[in-house]
Amino acid sequence: MADPACSTAEDREALFTYLCEKTLAREAFSAIKYEKLKMDPKQAMLALREEFVAADTEERLFYALCAMSNTRKDRHLRVSLIDGGLKLSHTAGVDKGVWPMSRDDIAEAPIRFANDYGQEDHYFLFVADYARNIEQLSGGVLPDIGDRVTDVGGVSFAEYVQRVEPYQRYSTHQGLWFALAQGLGLRSYHVPPWIVGEQLELELERRSGGRYRLTLPYLPHGTIEWNDPAPRAYSGFTQIFKRDTFDLYQHAKHAVLLIDWHLFGSKLLDDVDEMMALAKAQNMLDHALIFDGTQGGGGARGVYLMQRLVSQSFTPTFGNLRISDVTEAFIEQRRAMHEHGKVNASGIPETMDGGKWQMDWFLTDVRAAIRAGEAYTKNVPFKLAHAPKASNNLFQPAEVHFRGPMAVLLGPHGGSHLDQFASIVADNNLAHTIGMPTGGFSSTWEWEEDLRFPISKRPLVRYRWSMGRSIRPNGEVLEGNPAMPKEYLPQTRDNYLGYHRLLIDKALRHFGKT
Repeated sequence: MADPACSTAEDREALFTYLCEKTLAREAFSAIKYEKLKMDPKQAMLALREEFVAADTEERLFYALCAMSNTRKDRHLRVSLIDGGLKLSHTAGVDKGVWPMSRDDIAEAPIRFANDYGQEDHYFLFVADYARNIEQLSGGVLPDIGDRVTDVGGVSFAEYVQRVEPYQRYSTHQGLWFALAQGLGLRSYHVPPWIVGEQLELELERRSGGRYRLTLPYLPHGTIEWNDPAPRAYSGFTQIFKRDTFDLYQHAKHAVLLIDWHLFGSKLLDDVDEMMALAKAQNMLDHALIFDGTQGGGGARGVYLMQRLVSQSFTPTFGNLRISDVTEAFIEQRRAMHEHGKVNASGIPETMDGGKWQMDWFLTDVRAAIRAGEAYTKNVPFKLAHAPKASNNLFQPAEVHFRGPMAVLLGPHGGSHLDQFASIVADNNLAHTIGMPTGGFSSTWEWEEDLRFPISKRPLVRYRWSMGRSIRPNGEVLEGNPAMPKEYLPQTRDNYLGYHRLLIDKALRHFGKT
């Protein structure tokens, strides 16, 4: 018998139709992303109809909605719980509409995994770390770093990937595998409870070829003492500056500075200004610069940072907005936020002028596009954050800026504004980039809606649509299309233990500092 919270099959059919229609009307699709992923989001949505209509329990319907959302293949888009809506028996890690999201309720097995990205069509997961008391927890079985995952929960790893892929949020193929490595070993809402057992059951293959089975418990997050065999350390460098936004290191022998970047957060301007004052006072502006973004996150106002890292002019990223049935409501929403001095949900200010340039664009150009029946607005400098719409789209270095060469280290851990930063660097040839592409999840704005059944009007979840495209300086859509590093160096199980140091050494060699 169907759960009353899931209404009727007729209502679920109507909801499915509504989501298909609104997604095709509102979503700012990235054609280049779907070409790279070799899939069609419309066909992926339609293929879920039978499963969606048959979802007659709250958990089944929630995960059907997640799978529906994930057909867009957009790391930014998630399904959130709302008051009075669907309820889950297991909500560890679920988005409850609160920022920042907590991981405290996630359970984790005493083992961690990483990806071997060596061969594009043959990625695999391997053991990257485990608890110091692993043998006590595993009944005496001791894994080795690099052991390959061949089986999860009694099914082959390939079948496991097929089962969990619909519930993963990612924008690139490498992003999917990064999510798989991060998620295997966690018990959270990201994988439905009927896929994750009460214990983590694995089959692993040693480098010698012998296979063995491993059964591990799930433990409260933060209670495990890890071996940490591959720490991110900066041997040969001394930390001279530590802030929320980044840490700054100086090489002991060479005129080289290293920025360990954390996020483009609310304190970016102050932290960057302090760094520049320090560099000027200590005659460091001609030092070579390594920007380590391998563990960096998103945010806003990266152009401000870029103007201080380089000595040449550059073109920024751009953005546009898809015109749909919710565009006018979105304009009014943004105007109310602007009038009340509010920022985005993360609390990170997006603009340098308090949003005046952006608001002017909404009230003039965007409304003109609505009246003209356009599909998209024209491209403008991203969110009008650093320049008005009439600017020449060329930014100059700040008065005080670094003048030496720069190397930028990148990887699939981060995305969003870090994607934009990486594309500005790459497309303007501002630095030597090393590593792997960033996560490739960068859009402009999102529209959120508290879904209700079309017939019964019962509340369900909060659902998101991507409303605009981020445009790289080279004119390409950025979503699902991150910049490729000049020096591509994939992480593999053979280089894993020294991978981070390998990136730094390549940067130093690029500067001739061996």
